[in-house]
Amino acid sequence: MKVIGVVGLPASGKGEFSRIAADAGIPVIVMGDMVRAAVQAAGLEPDDAGLGAMANRLRAENGMDAIAALCEPAIQRQAAPLVLVDGIRGDAEVRFFRRLFSGFTLISIDSPFEQRLARISRRGRSDDFVSQKSLHARDERELGWGLGNACAEADIRIRNEGSLEEFSASVSEVLASLGRAP
Repeated sequence: MKVIGVVGLPASGKGEFSRIAADAGIPVIVMGDMVRAAVQAAGLEPDDAGLGAMANRLRAENGMDAIAALCEPAIQRQAAPLVLVDGIRGDAEVRFFRRLFSGFTLISIDSPFEQRLARISRRGRSDDFVSQKSLHARDERELGWGLGNACAEADIRIRNEGSLEEFSASVSEVLASLGRAP
């Protein structure tokens, strides 16, 4: 099985990349779902503060690759030839996946701050917010987990600054290069 991962700052386009991949029949494992499950099990609020605190706690208790390790069983259960891991947040997670899955491919998605803020204000998730200050704080928290280092280690980079159609075409091109065209 070939495993690919997607990394990028909040609202850069990781979820849209994953939606396109899922529509092409590629199983998607969302790392944030592991954190959301832990938040729910702990009875915390599924907002930005609760999710961030749980992600920090999991990493403090189990290492910086803790969330990647939580994803491993779900990845291993897949019978598909290609599996996508959405939401890598640090270089320790990249090392974890590269160690476990030969040929692991990391895709970085980059998008301008203002576009990311506009997307967050439209998508309506429980951990979303609309202020520049809040997005800067979340970016800093995630960069503290090694997100910048993970982006720098990407095998493929996609710049998401145009239309949804342009981004979708870029994603389709990348998936086709990996042997799975939408």
